[in-house]
This record gives sequence, structure tokens and C-alpha cells, in this order.
Amino acid sequence: MSGAVATLPRGELTRGLMAQLRVVHALALRETRTRFGQNKLGYVWALLEPLFWIGTFAGLFEVADRGTPGGMAIVPFLATGVVTYELVMKTANKGSQAINGNKALLFYPQVQTLDLILARGALELATYAVVFALIIGGWAFTVPRVRIDDLLVLMNGLLLAGLLGMGLGLVLCGLNVLSPTVERIRGPLFRPLFWVSGLFFTAESLPKQVRDMLLYNPILHCIEMVRTGFFPDYHARHAEPMYVGAWILGLFFFGLTLERRVRHKVQLT
Repeated sequence: MSGAVATLPRGELTRGLMAQLRVVHALALRETRTRFGQNKLGYVWALLEPLFWIGTFAGLFEVADRGTPGGMAIVPFLATGVVTYELVMKTANKGSQAINGNKALLFYPQVQTLDLILARGALELATYAVVFALIIGGWAFTVPRVRIDDLLVLMNGLLLAGLLGMGLGLVLCGLNVLSPTVERIRGPLFRPLFWVSGLFFTAESLPKQVRDMLLYNPILHCIEMVRTGFFPDYHARHAEPMYVGAWILGLFFFGLTLERRVRHKVQLT
């Protein structure tokens, strides 16, 4: 009898978890139809946007006669940077609009703000994983041989980037409820990250003083991990998954606390 009683909470926890997973899955399907279902160009644009950046900066590298650090191939070097950065920023952007875009759904007791963030984040992660695979697959047709050094490390870098974007989106989502001004200043505030997150350089190629300062940026760590997983001859000695994990935990903790504080404002509207 005592054994049955002891296992009951675990069974309830499992059922509750499965119920929330079904909610997140349903929300992700809804987001997919909303984002891509009404406009077939949505799928194409998800691929064209990073391709535009890669093509533009590959051309600039060629015009400036500048090589990549360590002699890395230009397309995967830029792809590992651009796709990882876009994954963080687009996930944060979609997450920041989760409440404003789905207020009606929050009146269902099964749906919480975190579910909306997770659903949008999962969609962005899946989208950019496919985009990365398509870009590398297309590039593979132009070279004799492609070798990915450690797929697990590469996937871990992308996963951490997606979770980082979700945590940031959760915080921004709560701040947007407090003040609409947050949405207007978000772009200018985050724009410098495009230049200091390692899209066009590696941490190993920087002077020590500059590197130590830029390593406070968790996006740089994610990009370094993705490049370590892709390139056999590159090892990011300064990339710290635990540092990114600490950022993720901190953002989720602050974001969930903030969401509890602003929930009554959402219910009133």
C-alpha cells in the first residue's frame, strides 16, 4: 500500500507533464499554420534571409581579399555564425510577442505564457536547424568532400542558442506587458550584438583583452560551439556551455517571476 501511495505523485506528475507537452505541441502546430500556412513564401523567406546575409558578407570578404580565421571555408564559416545568431534573435523576437499575439488563448486554463514561449521557440529551432542543413547541403554540392567533426557538439550549440532565445523572449514578453516602450527600444539595444557575437571572427583570433570582454556575450559561446562541432581543425578553447546554461537559467527564472507579476494585467485586458 505504501508503495502505491509513493508512486501516485509520480504518476500525477507524469500525466501533468504529458498534458503540457500536448499543449505545447498543439500550440506549435498552430504557430506553424499561422506563420507558414497562409503564405507559402514564408518557408522560402526563412531560407532566403540567412542566405542573403551569407552571400553579402561572403562578397565583402572576397572584395576585401580577406581570408577566414584558420582558413575555414567561407560558406560554412558564415553559416555557423549567421544561423546561430538568427536563431537566438528570432526566437527572442517571437517570444517577446507571445502574449500580445495570443491573449485569447491565455483564458484557457491549460495554456500558460511559458507554453507559448516554448511552442514558438521549438518552431524557430526546428526551422533554423532545417535552414542550416539546407545551406550546408547546397554548399556540399560545390566541394569534393564535406566532413562534420562532431554533430553532437554542433547540435548542442544550436540547442543552447534556441534556449537562450526562449529565455530572453520570456523576459521581453513580461517587460512588454509592463511598458510598450520596451518593444521600441529592443531593436536599437540589441543591434550591436550583430557585430560582437562572432559572426565574422572567432574568439581564438582576437587579442586577449578584446576576447575577454566579448566572452561575456553568451551568443559568442554558442557560435563557437557550433563551429567547433562543424570544423575538424577548429577547437574553441574559450567556449563554455555551462556559462550559457547559467544565462538560460537566470533568464527563465527572471522571466517566470516577471510573468507572475504581470499576469493580472493580462487577465484584465
